[in-house]
Amino acid sequence: MTWPQSFLAFLKAQLALLLLRVLTAGPIPRHVAFEMDGNRRFARRTGRRAVEGHSDGFHTLKQVLEICMRLGIRCVTVYAFAIENFNRPPEEVDALMKLGEERLVEIAQNGALLSQHGIRLNVLGQRELLPSHVQAAIEKAEGMTRQNTRSILNVCAPYASRHEITLAVQSVVQQALDKEKVDSSSITEQSIDENLMTTLGGSPPLDIFVRTSGVKRLSGFLQWQCCENTQIHMVDTYWPDFGLRDFVPIILDYQQKMWARSKV
Repeated sequence: MTWPQSFLAFLKAQLALLLLRVLTAGPIPRHVAFEMDGNRRFARRTGRRAVEGHSDGFHTLKQVLEICMRLGIRCVTVYAFAIENFNRPPEEVDALMKLGEERLVEIAQNGALLSQHGIRLNVLGQRELLPSHVQAAIEKAEGMTRQNTRSILNVCAPYASRHEITLAVQSVVQQALDKEKVDSSSITEQSIDENLMTTLGGSPPLDIFVRTSGVKRLSGFLQWQCCENTQIHMVDTYWPDFGLRDFVPIILDYQQKMWARSKV
């Protein structure tokens, strides 16, 4: 990189930091979720393999997580792998498992970003479906961040909202059985919410839901958590291309709505 290029890169980084500091003067969401869609289409567009798109997507996750932490967002939840993704070609699933294990090992060995911002890692989902070596990597990575209390990163893998809600209802029923107080009043909206994976992991209510790639559906991600107060954004950008220019309008929209609500 030439000197002018280095200077421009430095200037761009400083302007980005300044912009983030300006945004923190307004209301900031506590919990933002990202459905990281479009990795495979991004790879195909650039003539590469699907796994390379997923690798680019992980790099974007690190950048977006850094942005969220600088804004003061306490909790970030990402959809990394759906249960139904096991139906994809075996070679792609194997490559994703390998990539996931490598990134988890990287976090455990050199989790500078998580340590710097005090981020606790939670992997949410039906993890018994994962290979044993991936489960071991998850346990190690979670253990390395268990003492972090300032922020939360929820990685949903392998995950489906129906599975999460089913487990929550089962837990509520079991708790009622244990207390020998089984009746319909035991199962309430509040009791189910208290037993969701996100709630048990310490996550606040969901403020913003973002899905990339232009697809306009939730696809089994945080369907219970997306309530009337959740602001839902479907953006056209593929996840590997998602960045500050896409996220700033979302934050500004959130702030405008919070200011409008406070005046009512």
